Amino acid sequence: MARKDKFHLFEREIDDWRKRRKDADDRKSYDEVFDEKNLMRVYKLFSDGVIDSLDFPISTGKEGNVFRATASDGTFLAVKIYRTSTATFKDMAKYVQGDPRFKGISTNRRKLIMAWASKEHRNLQRLYEVGVRVPKPVARKDNIIVMEYIGEGDAPASEMRLIQLKDPEGVARRLLDYVSLAYRKAGLVHGDLSEFNVLMLHDEPVIIDVGQAVMLEHPLAQELLERDVGNVARYFGRYGIDIDVSAELERIRKR
Repeated sequence: MARKDKFHLFEREIDDWRKRRKDADDRKSYDEVFDEKNLMRVYKLFSDGVIDSLDFPISTGKEGNVFRATASDGTFLAVKIYRTSTATFKDMAKYVQGDPRFKGISTNRRKLIMAWASKEHRNLQRLYEVGVRVPKPVARKDNIIVMEYIGEGDAPASEMRLIQLKDPEGVARRLLDYVSLAYRKAGLVHGDLSEFNVLMLHDEPVIIDVGQAVMLEHPLAQELLERDVGNVARYFGRYGIDIDVSAELERIRKR
């Protein structure tokens, strides 16, 4: 099937997804995600051969939606589409404007969202290159990011908070090692690390949602680092694991 025909099939699938959503807010989110400009951006990903099909929705968030896609070689991918008309980005500016990579970015919502998508894509690249387990970035088109699909077939990986961990102490240690690796080798702090932003695949943690991750030069970097380590300690305290936050911070900062 020609890529153009596949895109038209995809447009019909969008209408079906929209109709199946009984909740008015869900239908509205689909309208916002698949506005005319975003449809053209998705079409560009089709025509460039980045994706061969957009298969089904994985998740709906405050800022955008994630879908599973398939590449021409049969590889599964994740496609994250940020909504450009949403009003939930009120805190975005403090993460972008303090980043030396994005000096001079205006507070115009659309420009800010484009910068945010670029920031997430670049953060994924930096983290992946130094060995932090994040989805491997594949491509970006404006406010759309294509990355590695974390899951098996039709079953996306679950958030860490939704499953009982077999080796909680080992997972906690790996997450803290990733925090240290990100800090020391990539020069980044995740900034929102929690049980909501970790997927579990084959009992291994995969860190997601890195758009807010900041460079060490950012004025909030140290505060966010302390929050990340504190969140790990809080969550794994439920498993009876005692994490010394001060000692971990000292270890991480010892570059």
